Amino acid sequence: MAKVETPWGGRFGEAPDALMERFNASIGFDRKLLEVDIAGSAAYARGLERAGIISTEERTQIEVGLEKVRQEFAQPDCDLPAALEDIHMAVEKRLTELVGAVGGKLHTGRSRNDQVNLDERLYLRAALAAIRGRIHRLQEVLLASAERHRDAVLPGYTHVQQAQPVLFAHYALALFWMLDRDRGRLADCGRRADCMPLGSGALAGSTFPIDRQFLARELGFSAVTPNSIDAVSDRDFLLETLSALAIAMMHLSRFCEDLIVWSSAEFGFVELSDHFSTGSSMMPQKKNPDSLELVRGKTGRVYGDLVALLTTMKAVPLTYSKDMQEDKEPLFDALETVDSCLEVFTGAWEGMAVRAERMEASIDSMALATDLADYLVRRGLPFREAHRVIGNLVRAALDSGRALTDFALEDLQGFSGDFGEDALALLDVRNSLALRNIEGGTGPEAVAEQMAKARVALAAE
Repeated sequence: MAKVETPWGGRFGEAPDALMERFNASIGFDRKLLEVDIAGSAAYARGLERAGIISTEERTQIEVGLEKVRQEFAQPDCDLPAALEDIHMAVEKRLTELVGAVGGKLHTGRSRNDQVNLDERLYLRAALAAIRGRIHRLQEVLLASAERHRDAVLPGYTHVQQAQPVLFAHYALALFWMLDRDRGRLADCGRRADCMPLGSGALAGSTFPIDRQFLARELGFSAVTPNSIDAVSDRDFLLETLSALAIAMMHLSRFCEDLIVWSSAEFGFVELSDHFSTGSSMMPQKKNPDSLELVRGKTGRVYGDLVALLTTMKAVPLTYSKDMQEDKEPLFDALETVDSCLEVFTGAWEGMAVRAERMEASIDSMALATDLADYLVRRGLPFREAHRVIGNLVRAALDSGRALTDFALEDLQGFSGDFGEDALALLDVRNSLALRNIEGGTGPEAVAEQMAKARVALAAE
């Protein structure tokens, strides 16, 4: 074998096996870091100039060369073979080809360990901003949907059994507030990743007088990492991001589950638009909610990305080991998956028809039973006794095949003499909603207040 010709090959007498070369390479996926790697390297060149390590002329040569590399590598047909190993070495090799030996000065006092950590933080910054923007857009759609269908009523469920009537707007806003927390979690991830690691070197810091605060300002960071070992060895900022993304997908998936069921003929509460549905290759009548099913399915994929990186990191000794190369594919996959799922879910909800009459007609009168129990409590009965009385009433209604709304006042008084004429008004869905105008409740006034709060939350972004 020929002597290895790599930036680290001086210690080696032979080139790595071709199999090892392919196995070791990350250029096939970490080329996504091209733009941020160039930006980080250009800033580092300015840092080297500031430290007196390179001249202004050399810094200019390096910056001009880096821009040429960026333009070349950004071309769709640009081939970056496995022999280049990773995007960092690929950029440095091509830079040196373009500007000569001065290109070899760029890595002075820098390791790929702090370089890749910087790249990931820069990449994450832009990706988090994009996903938070997607979430914001979905929140806008949910709020508009709530306002458009503010009078629609549907059965609320616990244990997949009808429980109590709720406004559809209240249901839609439940996802709004879940997403608001998701957006906040991602913002928190960004804040904790907002530290500049360059200057940490391989693990012990640089021997050159690099002004790290200058580099932080140049790259838009609010602080520098305080410990070089920590800076190069941890990936908790990526794990935290993957965790937040997994939670967001869980939220979407639960609503997908509802909407998939609700779009069935048995429910008919909603109908997806043709734009976000597909048909059957065999059954011409089918309209399948594949958009929502795929979002639900891809949730497991994002969970897998989180577990993959957690498992990778669980036994890596400090500081850096090659295992940590496995941090990028789960991150890239999760970010791209969540981005596309948010976009698709937003389109599916925005185009979805809400069948308000079908929703309200499906509400079982038994969903009003709690209101009757609460009525008795207001008349002085302990809640447990009121619960027992109404439980007996429900049992009698079920045995006789009657709805609660079929009961006359004398029927109710057969179970408790505390029922008065005003109790009959409770056997109405709208009255049930009106009783729940407590802050955060499903009453019309409370939901109107909630929508106002949602508008404020969106405007605060």
